[in-house]
Amino acid sequence: MQFQDTQAIAYAMPGGEASEPSRARPVDLVHLSRQTMGDRAIETEVLAMFLHQALTARENIATGGLKERKSLAHALKGSALGVGAFAVAECASEIEKRPGDAALPKKLSRRIEEVREFIAAINR
Repeated sequence: MQFQDTQAIAYAMPGGEASEPSRARPVDLVHLSRQTMGDRAIETEVLAMFLHQALTARENIATGGLKERKSLAHALKGSALGVGAFAVAECASEIEKRPGDAALPKKLSRRIEEVREFIAAINR
């Protein structure tokens, strides 16, 4: 993965210039840039690590018991907040609160796919 110009991409998207976290797209690139102090190489590495963690957590949440779901959701929520994947964080928080809700892992899967597609699009 390699970003061409993350800051330019972030500001070219609706809400990219907002000072508040944006929930209009799967990853808030302005938030991520602030977290990495604008270092594009770190942004690329962080997004790759987050995506790997999210995909692994998704599999384990779908098959795990309630205690494991809760723990995995908590860890994923923290990582998602760090990179600016706020919709993933919100869904993970719901799973943490209601680990037995069968609809939530499907919702989480959709949010993670949105992130994956977004990352692929900004790396073209």
